[in-house]
Amino acid sequence: MSLINVTTPEKNVRELEIGVEKAVFDKACSAVYKRNVGKINVPGFRKGKAPRSIIEKMYGTGVFYEEALNDLIPEAYEAAVKESGLVDIVSRPEFDVKSIDDNGVVLLAKVYVKPEVTVKDYKGIEVEKTDVSVSDADIDAEIEKLRERNSREIEVTDRAAQMGDTVVFDFDGSVDGVAFDGGKSENYSLKLGSGQFIPGFEEQIVGKSVDEAFDVNVTFPEDYHAAELAGKAAVFACKLHEIKEIELPALDDEFVKDISEFDTLDEYKADLRAKMEEKNKSVADNAVEETLIAKVVENMEADIPAPMIENEVENQVRDFDFRLRQQGMDLKTYFQYTGLDLDGMREQFKPMAERQVKARLALEGVVAAEGITASDEEIAEEYEKLAKAYNMGADEVKKYVDDDSVAKDITVRKAVELLKENAVMVEKKEEAASDEAETV
Repeated sequence: MSLINVTTPEKNVRELEIGVEKAVFDKACSAVYKRNVGKINVPGFRKGKAPRSIIEKMYGTGVFYEEALNDLIPEAYEAAVKESGLVDIVSRPEFDVKSIDDNGVVLLAKVYVKPEVTVKDYKGIEVEKTDVSVSDADIDAEIEKLRERNSREIEVTDRAAQMGDTVVFDFDGSVDGVAFDGGKSENYSLKLGSGQFIPGFEEQIVGKSVDEAFDVNVTFPEDYHAAELAGKAAVFACKLHEIKEIELPALDDEFVKDISEFDTLDEYKADLRAKMEEKNKSVADNAVEETLIAKVVENMEADIPAPMIENEVENQVRDFDFRLRQQGMDLKTYFQYTGLDLDGMREQFKPMAERQVKARLALEGVVAAEGITASDEEIAEEYEKLAKAYNMGADEVKKYVDDDSVAKDITVRKAVELLKENAVMVEKKEEAASDEAETV
């Protein structure tokens, strides 16, 4: 088996012409005959004893060809690709048989390859600065959230209900004196101001006291989900049983000792500020990277073969399925819950897959333009990082990831750093105020 020729029938397509010697093909056909002869019935012969020539005469000369070719193609294709030197194949091969004769077999394998990529104007890209500072108000807001998480609910007996309180009450609703389904409940718990009830209901509980009976008068919205109640005026007879309020812990050193490893409020605030600034910086850095990559993609010239997008879609589907299985679910169950199907999921993933393929090609274009490489030391360090991340030895990792893939990932990251180093940071533009006078 050998490579005869490589042609380019169309852009980003290579066609490999592969020859299989007659002796090799005949041997494969004999192996298929031996594998299947026991299943073939031929009049005049015991099952499994019919000669190959008789079977071929009865069913046709090519009766064993397809299966023989299926046996030969993987090895023949792999050898041809290696001999061709093609390294950027991005699709599964499409096979065709050019000829089968006394000289053997000639196969055609059509594959798509990565497109030629031209990147330009990738240095000096303008990116808006992002303020990563943390204000005292930001710190106070985070601490308030922490106090709320550590709060407790206490019963109130010395005042009327206020917005923000949780009340426990009975209600019995009617329209024109007639009760309706779902309009009655006992000991219902409601946080005033949460908007759980129709507009105007919760506000009428404000000012009411424990054990007080009162009516709430409201009108159902015109678009209410129960058509028979939409737009109708209703009266709810209510009785208030409990009022509860949230009690926040005192903001002092003792509180800090209870919820952290720090001894004082000042120490805790300093640590919180540092962590928030670090998070802000990380978010800002990611935003800068996304902006830069988007601009390089915009300036990139490349005819991207459809199989590249399709392959990335399939990768994302497999990754999604893997994450579902980690949660005790699978795609079949997910589809049952969501009403989605595999084709619908592929359509959902396609825009993201296209962005990722374009981004990778653009960055690889920068790598090529700048001659960026990965050293042996960097590759070794990357294997160690992967080994640590997956809790396995570096040698074990190498069974699943080869040097070329690791090197490509390193060079792509270097390309991103190059874009950042050469970016021009500009002040964020303020939104222009409208020149038009507001009409009164």
